[in-house]
Amino acid sequence: MFMPDSCSPGLLLRLGAALSLCLLTACAGVAPVERAADQDVAWVSTLRANGEAFSAPVMWQHCTFPGKKPTHYRALHIDGRDAVQSDSSSAASMLRQNLRVEPGELGRLGFSWKATALIAGADLTQRDSGDSPVRLVLAFEGDRSKLSAKNAMLSELALALTGEPMPYATLMYVWGNHRPAGTVIVNSRTDRIRKLVLESGPARLGRWLDYERDIRADYEKAFGEAPGALVGIAIMTDTDNTRQETRAWYGPVTLLAKSAQSAMADSVDSALSGIADSGFTP
Repeated sequence: MFMPDSCSPGLLLRLGAALSLCLLTACAGVAPVERAADQDVAWVSTLRANGEAFSAPVMWQHCTFPGKKPTHYRALHIDGRDAVQSDSSSAASMLRQNLRVEPGELGRLGFSWKATALIAGADLTQRDSGDSPVRLVLAFEGDRSKLSAKNAMLSELALALTGEPMPYATLMYVWGNHRPAGTVIVNSRTDRIRKLVLESGPARLGRWLDYERDIRADYEKAFGEAPGALVGIAIMTDTDNTRQETRAWYGPVTLLAKSAQSAMADSVDSALSGIADSGFTP
């Protein structure tokens, strides 16, 4: 088949990778890619929208990727928890919830998961084998004028394909096979997606693991800057790259309000910063 130089196989492969990336990152944030409304899941979680908390079954949107077999998610009560079970067989899709929490209101994030096995051959540092049995995904707004030309292009491509731009930043909590817990992995296609390894290796498989994470601290560790507004949360189990099978469970996701003491400390820090910037010396 004739193919002009501007559409070489390598270029098409790179374009395909970029398209897939845009679809993934847009879905992680706020943009519908391919909605499978009949597979949405009502799940008890405590989230906040526009500053107001609600604790009740909320509908998590099932978001699929073109050309990808979807992971199957279903709500159930297991081990005393209102959980979501994920079953993935050479598949990738996610459940997401849109919301908005302003930077000054960011507190701690509580969640839990239970993985049954590592994914054979998975390596979160490699684009062609970067699967994880469990992921919790956070999408953030930010100053888009700071995006590199490449990231700005990817965001525009996502906007054209999905109707929404790529999130300014996406932070994923993951379970890896090799890298130690605490490692930050920068996505090989865009540095606006970064993964924070919470678990590594098989030692803690087969049990519920509970976490309470400081959203701001984790974001600053991963990206080296202060976070913008939190605009999306998702869970994702994916095995599409390695062509493996896995099952996992997720417990309720809870956004914990910022404590009064923490808010006061931030106010003091801000005031001291303002004094320092003014050049005032007591």
